[in-house]
Amino acid sequence: MTYLPLGKLPPELLSEIIHKSPILDVRVLVGPKIGMDCAIIDNGDTYLVLKNDPITFTPENIGWYTVQINVNDIVTTGATPKWMLATILLPENLTTNDMVKKISSQLFTACQEKNISFVGGHTEITYGINRPIISATLIGEVGKDSLITPGGVQIGDDILLTKAIAIEATAILANDFESLLKNSLRPDEIITAKNYIFDPGISVYKDAIVAIKSGGIHAMHDPTEGGLSSALWEMAIVSNKFFLIYEDKVKCSDLSRKICAQFGIDPINSISSGALLMTVGPNFSQDIIHELKNNGIECSIIGTIISEGANVEIENEKGRIILNRPDRDDITKVYKMK
Repeated sequence: MTYLPLGKLPPELLSEIIHKSPILDVRVLVGPKIGMDCAIIDNGDTYLVLKNDPITFTPENIGWYTVQINVNDIVTTGATPKWMLATILLPENLTTNDMVKKISSQLFTACQEKNISFVGGHTEITYGINRPIISATLIGEVGKDSLITPGGVQIGDDILLTKAIAIEATAILANDFESLLKNSLRPDEIITAKNYIFDPGISVYKDAIVAIKSGGIHAMHDPTEGGLSSALWEMAIVSNKFFLIYEDKVKCSDLSRKICAQFGIDPINSISSGALLMTVGPNFSQDIIHELKNNGIECSIIGTIISEGANVEIENEKGRIILNRPDRDDITKVYKMK
């Protein structure tokens, strides 16, 4: 018997199963679909935008983490996050009252910071796990003339990216594998890497709000598992557009490169929450970059949309090649060896 590897399901299998999912209500405008992180339901005068995401890699700050990751996908549609439910699974013989209170406090505080109502869920101590796991559903709301989807990409758009790639990968590796980094990183570098979830941060909430106010955005996406490579391919497929990326314009911190090299993983294929990927009308790009910079957020043009047809190529001094679409996030290789 062949077992599937750690990480996301293979794209072919995922595509096969989601095509069989029943959509029985005509108000469902967008259901399960490759490249679409959120479902969209017609709510009369508005659209409801729904997202579900688990936090499985890291137990540190897991409640806070849960809110940020789900908010990221909601705000990339232009929606305002409103209501959250969460299922909290806790490990047998490891769970204490203090652990439960700490996680719930993180969840509730993070929701309050984003003006989100926490409306329910489920909590249990579960057999067969060795760390807390949270799966949350977040519901947002957006006006019908303000919805943004990854399918809105237009030929001639600039491709913009805020911050840098591998932000979340850097934080996860530093927190979960500190002992393996002690021989190659200084203590202050490890502390800095652990703090990447806060600075530069895994949230794109502010990035999206500032960028949307500047205008001209046709599509947005949050590069999570599989990193920038996977996010680009998802957008290319759902929009049927040809993405050209300039390798030297894709920013990655020296610390992230150093840590990824330590584990033999490629930053462009590594989980990158904290970076916001956008396609933008070229007349608006500099205004967006300027406004983001005024709000303390770096942003770069990393490519362009050149034609119809789902494809992603990357260009460097040696020429252009097709950008490999990873089957799963490179960070899963590290956990497989653990």
